[in-house]
Amino acid sequence: MNRELGRVIEQVSKEKGIDKSLVVEAVEEAMKSAARKTYGADLNIEARYNEGSGTVDVFEIKTVVNTVQDPDNEVTLAEARSNYDPQSQIGDELLTELDTGPFGRIAAQAAKQNIVQKVRDYERAMIYAEFKEHENSIQSGIVMRFERRSLIVQLRPNVDAILPEREQIPRERYRQGDRIRAMIIDVSESTRGPQIVLSRTNPLLVQELFKQEVPEVYEGIVQIKSVVREPGGRAKIAVVSNDPDVDPVGACVGMRGSRVQAVVQELRGERIDIVPWTPDETEFVCRALSPAKVSRIVIDEESHAMEVIVADDQLSLAIGRKGQNVRLASKLSGWKLDVSSEADYERRQRESRRSLRRIEGLGDIRAEILLADGYKSASELAGSEAAEVAAVLEISEEEARRLVSSAALAAVEEERELRVVRIAAAVAEAVATMKAEQERVEAEAAQARALAAEGASTEEGAADESDEGGEGTAPQSSEKSSENNDGGNA
Repeated sequence: MNRELGRVIEQVSKEKGIDKSLVVEAVEEAMKSAARKTYGADLNIEARYNEGSGTVDVFEIKTVVNTVQDPDNEVTLAEARSNYDPQSQIGDELLTELDTGPFGRIAAQAAKQNIVQKVRDYERAMIYAEFKEHENSIQSGIVMRFERRSLIVQLRPNVDAILPEREQIPRERYRQGDRIRAMIIDVSESTRGPQIVLSRTNPLLVQELFKQEVPEVYEGIVQIKSVVREPGGRAKIAVVSNDPDVDPVGACVGMRGSRVQAVVQELRGERIDIVPWTPDETEFVCRALSPAKVSRIVIDEESHAMEVIVADDQLSLAIGRKGQNVRLASKLSGWKLDVSSEADYERRQRESRRSLRRIEGLGDIRAEILLADGYKSASELAGSEAAEVAAVLEISEEEARRLVSSAALAAVEEERELRVVRIAAAVAEAVATMKAEQERVEAEAAQARALAAEGASTEEGAADESDEGGEGTAPQSSEKSSENNDGGNA
């Protein structure tokens, strides 16, 4: 029996991967609980596992005091010297071994449950600590079942994780028993044990996959500065090399694209653009918009935005399908990007020049200076401070105030003209709509008249055929009648 307890402790420790001392602690706690159920819940009890004998010794502890206030746990000095230890002193703790034989079935069952619960708690704590260290790392598992569109993935025996629907790549499907690789994004404790949440959509998943496929990334020679992605569609990563002899893009692509293709296959065909990072923000934006070629960039530092101008035939390429390319480039660079074609940009520039040149006393040169500084219309100049205008044009504030006042008048006149143009366009559109409606009604009326005429012609033809049939049958009837009469006479 004694040796059996030792073997059980060893077996539980190995099977659960728990330190033996923790299992022993659980056994001691269970024996203390059983002793309290047998001898009294208020007793001060201690249990110790004796590895040599393979038994758990249970002791009752009493403290030596002058005046007893707790009879269950305290004794007087005289009683201690008489019944326990002749050399007892005030404050000593006296241990008396208790007989474990009287432990009843209920106490033994409680002890067993206590051990099981303690071992389970230790196991959960170890799992939590282990996987907490592996947050933001890739783990491989097997799809076990489906719960409300979420996947339950077994990372190892008795350790399950959840892949919520929101963390799944759109249109990606799995079956029970499939192997899956995902990133651990959260590990939390709950009453049911550690809750491990996986993700297939997190941008860091791409970074970790490259770290596994590209030795230069793993060793830190090539650094991934940032990753953005639209899961299932497209991703962009910015890379830079810490070694001038190593091409960061080439290292990530690999021989004949083998490295990047391995990542693409793991992400089920998601396209990946590898962008060489540079501290020059305008140059980086141009690279991020690849494969489109950028003609020029207008920077608005105050709004942290860039207007990117591309050739007319490059506009759709720069924007991408449903705006995907420019959207990812904006996230990758951290700048708000507005893509325009050269034709559209030149048209807006002409409109801005026309608006600024309407301002009395401004002149063409000053208009160009204001246009280069970001002023795009008379109304914008009218809403500016005179001091700002004076600083841009290098004129006095008095003259700048006169220009701002003139700009306000020009803006009012321009708005009036635009209103007239809009009204004229609305009237023209209304007239065109009415004309189209009238033509539609006339066409329907003509079609109705044609159908009516066709119907009348059909009826007339049917009547003519009826008349012709009547003339052909009448003589036959008469002829038959006379033959009948002749026969009768005969």
